[in-house]
Amino acid sequence: MDFGTLVGIIAGLGLVIIAILSNSGLGLFVDLPSMMIVVGGMSAAILVAYPLNELLRVIGLFIKVFFVKKTDQHEIIETMVMICNVARKGGVLAIESKLKDIDNEFLKKGLQLTVDGKDENTVSTLLKREIKQIQVSHRDGWEIFSEMGKYAPAFGMVGTLIGLVQMLASLADVASVGPKMAVALITTFYGSILANLVFIPMTTKLKRRSAIETLEMNLVLEGITYIRKGVNPRFMQEVLENSLAAYHGKRMQKEDFEKKTAKAKKA
Repeated sequence: MDFGTLVGIIAGLGLVIIAILSNSGLGLFVDLPSMMIVVGGMSAAILVAYPLNELLRVIGLFIKVFFVKKTDQHEIIETMVMICNVARKGGVLAIESKLKDIDNEFLKKGLQLTVDGKDENTVSTLLKREIKQIQVSHRDGWEIFSEMGKYAPAFGMVGTLIGLVQMLASLADVASVGPKMAVALITTFYGSILANLVFIPMTTKLKRRSAIETLEMNLVLEGITYIRKGVNPRFMQEVLENSLAAYHGKRMQKEDFEKKTAKAKKA
């Protein structure tokens, strides 16, 4: 389980609730019609934007945000180095005895195709096609969360406009203006909380997990190519480790650049 996601959401909500309780009661921020406008409007907009079969996947993706099987990228490389050693000593068919010990399904599939005698072009094409399918599947998922992050504040504003219209219609009753104005703003509050604490962060997390899974699959594809060619296992390990280090190094450089750019804009 990804405790970071759970702790982040609980901590964010907790701090908001503490801030509310320090100045007023929590009941002031609970309004069922406002919740209905934000959640109902957002859900309706998503139904209009996406086919129903794609929306049903959101439940699985929502669970995936909290529960994910972590993989050790260096362990994947070590497994491929071991397989490369086996292939160099006993030939490609010797790999078959090791397949049952491999946990990575993508690696197992590529090696099985190799053992079955498929040519290099066929194996590469099939594996690249699967990588592309995974990328499309992931993109479809995080795009839905991204759109929900846009629709939630939008319908929060719709609720606020409804509340303002109702408030202006009863300006004769001066005593009711303050409470109605407060209720009118609550929908915007709900929309902002859902967008900035739930859907947008989840979108970012799913994007990063998709990038990591793609990286691992590309490492496997490259490793299988080296295994088929019978290269030196130590050379293969060095190349794959360097590719892994280069990826993480570029990502860190990009994050540092984005942080510096953000600071410069604030200044």
